[in-house]
Amino acid sequence: MKQIVVIGAGVSGLSVAVQLAEHYYNVANVTLISEDVSPNTTGDGSAGLWGPYYCGKTPDHKIVKWSSETHLFFHQLWKNGLGGKIGVCLQPCMRLTTDPNGYPEPAWKDIVFGCQKIKDTELKRLSNEHGRLYTGGYHFATFTCEPTGLLPYLFNRFIAVGGKFVASKVRNFDEIILNRPVDLIVNCSGLGSLELASDKAVLPIRGQVARVSAPWIYEVILDDSDDGNYIIPNCETVVLGGTHQMNDFNRNVARDDSRFIFDGCERMLPSLRSVNVANEWVGLRPGRDSVRLEMEHYRSGK
Repeated sequence: MKQIVVIGAGVSGLSVAVQLAEHYYNVANVTLISEDVSPNTTGDGSAGLWGPYYCGKTPDHKIVKWSSETHLFFHQLWKNGLGGKIGVCLQPCMRLTTDPNGYPEPAWKDIVFGCQKIKDTELKRLSNEHGRLYTGGYHFATFTCEPTGLLPYLFNRFIAVGGKFVASKVRNFDEIILNRPVDLIVNCSGLGSLELASDKAVLPIRGQVARVSAPWIYEVILDDSDDGNYIIPNCETVVLGGTHQMNDFNRNVARDDSRFIFDGCERMLPSLRSVNVANEWVGLRPGRDSVRLEMEHYRSGK
């Protein structure tokens, strides 16, 4: 039997582990190693909205391929009646911008459902309502898939086909190679790759959000401008955001960011004033100038 190790139990790590364990069932043993699992991963705090985000210089054809497969996966879960259990919802979505150049046609427009450019008359109305000067945008339907439901589902699916889990922090690849025979290591450690893979191109993108009780909101609104906000309904709460502060390692909730989030989202939807706040949260997304997916041959002691 081949021996495969996956490092990291976030969305990427668990997705990879499930695919490998199911595809190579009775051909390979797959071991998942991670210091943290749900509900203690970065993904657990996110709203789980489908959509390519801060992919840097990654070529469009790769983004379209990967994001299309993810959208199809969510669609299948939704059609199979697992939406309620996992937290998969099909929702209307608006993405807007105040960029002087407008909103370029998204490379992913054919993946989502009913993607249409927002007309100038509608942009004017939204600008007046939100106190912004929108220059472009698109509306469509897509999925949210809440990681607090998705990650346990993937973990259980992995274990069900014979996957093995080891709770441990991996500091270097030699720890894995010296303790067991390994044919393949898949590194999905996210921000941990800064140390584990000595990848100096990896940096944190600090995200602060708030979760509130607002069950009357059923539409996703994202202002993709640099100073924009977003409102993303989940099953039990609505996520208000957010920040994307590059190379910022601060994991504490910042009062200025809280004010920016609540002021901006309340300007979009005045009904959000005086809502009950469930919690505020900060996570460090792994960022890079482009998505790194490549094969390397590793030798112990390298």
